[in-house]
Amino acid sequence: MSDVLLQLAATIRSRREAAADSSYTRQLLDAGPARCAKKFGEEAVETVIAAMGESDDALKAEAADVLYHLLVLLESRQVALGDVLDVLAKRVGTSGLKEKAERPNR
Repeated sequence: MSDVLLQLAATIRSRREAAADSSYTRQLLDAGPARCAKKFGEEAVETVIAAMGESDDALKAEAADVLYHLLVLLESRQVALGDVLDVLAKRVGTSGLKEKAERPNR
């Protein structure tokens, strides 16, 4: 499953070299992290709306959009998906409540 995400992250990274007039991803990356974050937020809201009252197919489509836009946001900040997956791997087997309590204050 993460192979698909890793492959998509690699594709997004490669779009930095694509022509801006032919790549939506390149346009987002060129707009910078703030624009990428805004678009991610919009997609997250659409996912919540789908989860609350739309079909399973609509939720799946919105979830795919939110994952794509998260990966674009990470790329805009040059944060590797592998690094995020490493953070998740460290949390495996730890209670969510315990993990939250042990986080340093940010």
